[in-house]
Amino acid sequence: MIEAVNISKHFDHIKAVDQVSVSIKEGNVFGLVGTNGAGKSTFIRMLCGVLKPDEGNIRIDGMEVFENIDAKELFFYISDDQYFFSNATPKDLKNYYKVVYKNFDSERFDTLMKQFDLDQKRKINTFSKGMKKQLSVICGISANTKYIFCDETFDGLDPVMRQAVKSIFAKEMDERNMTAIIASHNLRELEDICDHVGLLHKGGILLSKDLYDMKLSIHKVQCVFKEDIEVRQIFEGLDVLKIDRRGSLYTITARGTAEEITSRIEAAEPVFSEVLPLTLEEIFISETEVVGYDIKKLIL
Repeated sequence: MIEAVNISKHFDHIKAVDQVSVSIKEGNVFGLVGTNGAGKSTFIRMLCGVLKPDEGNIRIDGMEVFENIDAKELFFYISDDQYFFSNATPKDLKNYYKVVYKNFDSERFDTLMKQFDLDQKRKINTFSKGMKKQLSVICGISANTKYIFCDETFDGLDPVMRQAVKSIFAKEMDERNMTAIIASHNLRELEDICDHVGLLHKGGILLSKDLYDMKLSIHKVQCVFKEDIEVRQIFEGLDVLKIDRRGSLYTITARGTAEEITSRIEAAEPVFSEVLPLTLEEIFISETEVVGYDIKKLIL
């Protein structure tokens, strides 16, 4: 388990991360979302022990991270700004990580390199941005660590490769309970892989919730009624977040269980009604508007 308690980091007068507290459970994918400059990379670097928090503390499996070799053996960090040794090949990188990570799986590395059609003997500085990201992911998976930290890992990958990487992550989670922390500025990238999502804004956590719980607590329904009615009266006692009307078609987003919402609509005897799936964007828009933020201006 990863625990960050009231961590802050300043760079001169700039407050990059401000009093952030978050717990990340094992075997989950934690998505950290925010605009450029929101503090995502700084937060990830503090999780990795690259930076030391000015305030607060970070523990991985109960161990302080900064300058702690035992804690750092538990994770692999894929940075947004990747660095590779000059004139190195993927084979050189494999040999290096075999020394750093005692459980590095060379066979897994070789297999993934073939699957991604990457040449182990080719110099990495001739790789494209996407190929370098693929290589970093392969190294991270092959390191066989308990945790993997990814900063904008999907940026630069084409749609096919994004899905391939997500599939690999899912397989590792299923087979060895790997935990992934993925920072991204794009909600859409995280929707089909994350269990828990945190929204970082101006250095602070604006919202941090379990995705499954959020999807259970907010629902969207489309319906058509026989005659004009006062829709809010139907949902009296429930929190109606949004009502859109186009002609006779109503689209209603409300907080509550699916049973509560559909039973209210059925009592009004609609001509047509249907519960629609909510996207992660729609859930976050609903949740953040409640606390006074317009997320559309932040990350969409």
